[in-house]
Amino acid sequence: MQPNRPHSSATRDPAWVRRLLIGVALAFLGLLLVAPLCLVFQQAFAKGLRAYGAALVQPEALAAIRLTLLVAFIVLPINTVFGLVAAWAIGKFRFRGRGVLITLIDLPFAVSPVIAGLIFVLLFGRQGWLGPALAGSGIRIIFAVPGIVLATLFITFPFVARELIPLMESQGNGEEEVAQLLGASGWQTFLTVTLPNVRWGLFYGIILCNARAMGEFGAVSVVSGHIRGMTNTLPLHVEILYNEYDYTAAFAAASLLTLLALVTLVLKTAVEWRSSRRER
Repeated sequence: MQPNRPHSSATRDPAWVRRLLIGVALAFLGLLLVAPLCLVFQQAFAKGLRAYGAALVQPEALAAIRLTLLVAFIVLPINTVFGLVAAWAIGKFRFRGRGVLITLIDLPFAVSPVIAGLIFVLLFGRQGWLGPALAGSGIRIIFAVPGIVLATLFITFPFVARELIPLMESQGNGEEEVAQLLGASGWQTFLTVTLPNVRWGLFYGIILCNARAMGEFGAVSVVSGHIRGMTNTLPLHVEILYNEYDYTAAFAAASLLTLLALVTLVLKTAVEWRSSRRER
């Protein structure tokens, strides 16, 4: 039998190894994260503050911003309700088909956004399965706002549910059972016990869902039709401006998405910090 070695000698790396690893990580982050962020803002303000502001108040830019906010405003409440219901059912109950439901929730993570957009075109397009019937009723899905909302819903609906499911599973049903023994109804139990226990996870899921909804490109690009001033969200507006070599306007619009990403990162860090403090 070999003698036991001190734990520290087996796990403590030399100082030069730690510095090397930290240096490599910082260089990687600087090259792939910090440098592109700085480049976006440098290009956005390359022609001055006046040109930056003028690019953002153009009618097409304002229309893209409004549509992006509208889609997020519609998608977030729906995904929040779905995420809560799905997580409550999966995390608190055992039923037949539970594994299938979890698989379906994960489906948008496995399907390319472009393929998802194509599926909606095949369903609701003029030559699709439901397109002719909808067109006869005067309902337009593809190349219109409803198609953009549906595509964004499909891409983003796992985020809230996926944050809450493991959280509710880990918490168990003990507190809910006590509340019901004390006479609380199912709705009262959910509002006073379940929801407060998962509020930080819910907020975290909403942050991620909002960021993805506003920044989604692939699926929305397929179903939108790229109609200026009507079906272009902010990411699509950036692509059109860049393809037209209007770099200042393109990077000005891109800077808004970059700011959204930075705000999301700050909120994400704050929620993680608050959640870790609560667990202590």
